[in-house]
Amino acid sequence: MSTRIDVRKTYKLYIGGAFPRSESGRSYVVEDSKGTFLANASYASRKDARDAVVAARKAFGGWSARTPYNRGQVVYRIAEVLEGRRAQFVDEVQRSEGGTKRQAEAAVDESVDRLVWYAGWADKLAQVVGGTNPVAAPYFNFSVPEPTGVVAVLAPQQSSLLGLVSVVAPVIVTGNTVVVATSATRPLPAITLSEVLATSDVPGGVVNVLTGALGDTAPTLASHMDVNAIDLTGAAGAEGVDPTALEVAAAENLKRVVRAAAEEPDWTEAPGLDRMTAFLETKTVWHPVGI
Repeated sequence: MSTRIDVRKTYKLYIGGAFPRSESGRSYVVEDSKGTFLANASYASRKDARDAVVAARKAFGGWSARTPYNRGQVVYRIAEVLEGRRAQFVDEVQRSEGGTKRQAEAAVDESVDRLVWYAGWADKLAQVVGGTNPVAAPYFNFSVPEPTGVVAVLAPQQSSLLGLVSVVAPVIVTGNTVVVATSATRPLPAITLSEVLATSDVPGGVVNVLTGALGDTAPTLASHMDVNAIDLTGAAGAEGVDPTALEVAAAENLKRVVRAAAEEPDWTEAPGLDRMTAFLETKTVWHPVGI
């Protein structure tokens, strides 16, 4: 009986709906929680980060113009495809994060449920955060939420799937596009989620995924003049990343900023609406009352 040779995978980036190699040509070894080889991942460069922003900007017009109901359908489809690959995600989460199989199963199931939860909010959020304002004149006055634009997200470093879903889903369901820098040491669930996105109904460029050290890509994303907002959640405890310096860089073009907490949040808690409303702008419109 012959012995099979291991097929060692080298995963690529996910930019504009395609899977390019890093512009730098570099990759790095990803190990599991016990130090065993899992795969090679692409080491994203500053050029890759800029390319991802270009792709996100290109996709923004079409994605933001879709009806909230349609965006909810697309996010729900992500949940469906993720559920179909449940066994693979359970294995990757367990090997990446350690812990028991039951804990990994709970994380994957909660990730699916969270996508469904956000999908359900897609066409309801405007009724909650928008409104009709009373004015002392013959006008209608409406406050309407609109997406901010291109959002950069530094994904949680510890929670490789549930945390990732919890920071990406609220950004896209509200009509923004996203460039996400994954956990440097636990990127496999994010890479597999890229494959889910590519085989769902998500248009190319709506979600772009960069793997590698945050110290290389985060400063580029924070200072990029075509990025409208940045979520610094993953900067907490990340090697070679200074959250304060990123905030200063983000101030150059008045980006909206979600600051990094001292410790990574408990992603099993109910998410609430904060992450959806963080990347919305409120437009107020006046309209004459018809006779």
